[in-house]
Amino acid sequence: MTKIRLFTPGPTGVPEEVLLEMARPIFHHRTGQYRDFLKQLTQGLQYVFRTNNEVLTFTGSGTSAMEAGIVCCLAPGAKALVVRGGKFGQRWAEVCTAYGLDHINIDVEWSRAVDPAVIEKALADDPAIKAVIVTHSETSTGVRSDVEAIGKIVAPTEALFMVDCITSAAAIPLEVDKWSIDVAATGSQKALMLPPGLAFLAVSPKAWKIAKSFQPKAYYLDIKRYRKSLKTWDNPYTPAITLVRGLAKALEMIKAEGLENIWARTAKIAQATRQAALAMGLKLFAADPVDSLTSICYPQGVDDKQFRSLLREKFGIWVAGGQADLSGKIFRISHMGYVDALDAVSVIAAIEQALNACGHKVIPGTGTGKALEILAS
Repeated sequence: MTKIRLFTPGPTGVPEEVLLEMARPIFHHRTGQYRDFLKQLTQGLQYVFRTNNEVLTFTGSGTSAMEAGIVCCLAPGAKALVVRGGKFGQRWAEVCTAYGLDHINIDVEWSRAVDPAVIEKALADDPAIKAVIVTHSETSTGVRSDVEAIGKIVAPTEALFMVDCITSAAAIPLEVDKWSIDVAATGSQKALMLPPGLAFLAVSPKAWKIAKSFQPKAYYLDIKRYRKSLKTWDNPYTPAITLVRGLAKALEMIKAEGLENIWARTAKIAQATRQAALAMGLKLFAADPVDSLTSICYPQGVDDKQFRSLLREKFGIWVAGGQADLSGKIFRISHMGYVDALDAVSVIAAIEQALNACGHKVIPGTGTGKALEILAS
């Protein structure tokens, strides 16, 4: 028997307590019982986002929330500035294209974060820009953008600051209100320790003012419908009841540990993983790494398919490969959610053995020893 150990950057592992909660009998959603759950999880999400803004819950992946924010808060004739530093930055530009929304792109080398000064100059040069769209934690590359610095630049302007927080919320420091983020999105299957199927959007008063000024080309994703229902702690459409119930339990666990403690734990595991990778003679991909995940370059001669198959079949460990242009070039390890120090060591130990089997020789204990040293410090 091989135990499944999930270290992909979404979906991530789900705690037993959450699984048991979701196994309870289903109930009808147009009831006080459901409204109590939605109120509880909405307040919990405000804690995660560090915001007093309304947080909307969608049945869908994180992309649905991000798409809703873009489509419903970018008024006709307004222009968006989209930072494309990875597959998901590219996705937000594709959303704009799909809806015919005017936008310009800032293309960034995939291993690096955007320079906030570039955004500052773009805003100064083009007053037609009414939204800046940035990915906080680029899941495809493991790169972190300096959202705090960018927020200070965008806040004094008329532009809205829209941020993909899908692999940053509840994993690394995120301060929606302090950093002047107007639209912040995340999904259930990342650091929130839930299966895929729910998405969340925090919307500021500045963004609501724009959203109320026009009718978007949206029906199911029209955020005004969700806001109206939220006034009575309800959803406009049939919600994923089981996931809502599970999220209430997951948020209870997050609050019990404390966000700052979670951020510290995630950072320590990320540091241990990166130092272990370097000790094994591997190269890190991200020059500006995010603690949610680590992206590691394959050494010469190591085949992606063979390497990840060995991890799965021999050790039950699932890591993610590269996406788009990075396919076959990197692998990615998640540090989000239901992960502790011993999990991190087990992944490194399995990687040592898989690398040896693939021809990249590593003295057993090289990586695990370094990881244990960091974790004990």
